[in-house]
Amino acid sequence: MAAPKHSYVAVSIWMLEAALFDAVCAVARLFPIDSVSNFGARIFRVLGPVTSAHRVAERNLRIAFPEAAEAEINQLLRAQWTELGRTLAEFLILDRIVADTGRVEVEGAERLAEIAAGAGPVVFVSGHFSSFEVMPAMIIKAGVRCQITYRAMNNPYVDARVRRSRFRYGVRLFAPKGLDGARELVRGLERGESVALMNDQKFNGGVAAPFFGVMAHTAPGPSTFALRFGIPLQPMSVQRTGPGARFKVIAHAPIRLEDTGDRAADVEAGVRRINAFVEDRIRARPAEWFWVHKRWPNEVYRR
Repeated sequence: MAAPKHSYVAVSIWMLEAALFDAVCAVARLFPIDSVSNFGARIFRVLGPVTSAHRVAERNLRIAFPEAAEAEINQLLRAQWTELGRTLAEFLILDRIVADTGRVEVEGAERLAEIAAGAGPVVFVSGHFSSFEVMPAMIIKAGVRCQITYRAMNNPYVDARVRRSRFRYGVRLFAPKGLDGARELVRGLERGESVALMNDQKFNGGVAAPFFGVMAHTAPGPSTFALRFGIPLQPMSVQRTGPGARFKVIAHAPIRLEDTGDRAADVEAGVRRINAFVEDRIRARPAEWFWVHKRWPNEVYRR
């Protein structure tokens, strides 16, 4: 299939955005790690509340914590903007964070070592917790061959730069989201490689399963892969330990799905268990989740 043609204006805008991305990255790399993280936090504490995403975050928080007082919701809103600002700024220098000994500790490192040594493959599952890109960096650093899924940026020039940024901290096996990406994941699993997927965002047409007591459509992919290949789900999370850009990556106990022969029911059971895992992590550290995404059905946000 021939590559789609884009207008001169679109390409020009993309190139301008890419040049801006390059400039921001270059400036960020001039400063100490924690200074970059702190700057991102300050900027988003100011700009975040004046965006439409602020209303989405507020609605999400009220869905998740319906009994929370107004003061608690406002405190969480400010905290999640602080965390999101840090996360986006830290992505620009994540290779420096990962290379800085002592900034990232791994709880359950022996589990990752087992997978790398032949106890795999597994289906890594997680959510957008804190600086979530630290997780794939630690998986790869442990020696696990793993296909990391990602959503390609709309701007192909910026997308290429993001992929190069990930390459700096070791992530080399990419599988884009969508049908082509799913096929690549299957091929990877057939080769004995693990796969890693985020499973905490809305997936239209996915399995409807409870999330904070409200039905949410969730991608069935991780559970489907685990059942098809008879391998475990390996939950992962990351939390900020502070001050600044310091983290703990946690390899949790594996989830082994039951294969009853009823594939639809088994996949749904897997989705429910993943949702429960993600919900538990959010309840433990609510400020560190990605609240600006419309996780639940659209009608929830019209109220």
